[in-house]
Amino acid sequence: MTVSALVVVGALALDGALGELPQRVHPVAWFGRVVSVVDREWNHPRLVGALAALVLPVFAGVVVGGSVVVAGTISAVAGAALGAVWLFVSTSLRRLLVRVREVVVTTETDLDVARKRLRALAGRDGTVLSAGEVRSAAVESLAENLGDGLVAPLLAFAVGVIATTALGGGASGFVGTDSVVAVAVGCGAAAWVKAVNTLDSMLGYHSKATGWAPARLDDVVQWIPARLSALLLAVVCLRPGAVLAARRWQGRVASPNSGWPMGTLAAALGMRLEKPGHYVLNPEQALPTVAGARVATRRVGSAGLLAYVLTGVVTWL
Repeated sequence: MTVSALVVVGALALDGALGELPQRVHPVAWFGRVVSVVDREWNHPRLVGALAALVLPVFAGVVVGGSVVVAGTISAVAGAALGAVWLFVSTSLRRLLVRVREVVVTTETDLDVARKRLRALAGRDGTVLSAGEVRSAAVESLAENLGDGLVAPLLAFAVGVIATTALGGGASGFVGTDSVVAVAVGCGAAAWVKAVNTLDSMLGYHSKATGWAPARLDDVVQWIPARLSALLLAVVCLRPGAVLAARRWQGRVASPNSGWPMGTLAAALGMRLEKPGHYVLNPEQALPTVAGARVATRRVGSAGLLAYVLTGVVTWL
């Protein structure tokens, strides 16, 4: 097995064991503090936002990739181990699944608590949502974040490794400097994608002029991952036609990307997903029940595992 494939296995193991690092030591939280400096009033907000979108993700990628190279000069094993940590930090699966389960279960016992917990998943006012609408929001976030938080950085990692190998950086062999270079580029690419998504999540609102460029960049970066996520969901649900249904509903969602995994999951599991006042996907069906939302969580978990497996395979070959 190549070093890059071992890095993927290590990242998956860390995700399964830890779920997520505490906020005080999480590099993404540190990056968020840097982004918060940009989140203020400026005389030329779009220019500031464009510079942030250009500079900050590159900075994150260089720091991550450079640290892997430095660790690799000490020991190739150390470089690979740090690469696994960085890929784990750049992705998220278990924590997402846990948060959704918490919201779904609580809709049965304490709707007010469920609405409060929803804030960690979806950027909408949950105070007026019914139990079914809260579950819908949780499932929507589940599907969307499969692409944003997992498939996108894994794809970037794979592309970085494969491109470096094709250019002579080498990813073959159990340990070695060339292998660490490929891992460094892959981890840097994954961190760049994570940074772009973090910028969008913090700044990409209509009310924030600085968020225009980060939001547009995130739309471009997530274009392929969103559609790959839809395919993964169709595969694990054994419903290939669900992607075609998602295509019919895509025009109802403002985002050019999020409607694909959300619509695919809605069609595959026979449920309606609705953001009141904005869109309805699969309108002939009912909102998710507790049982249906649990099935959705399991299917997204399976799709996430499949994404890890495919990333390991393509970087191994």
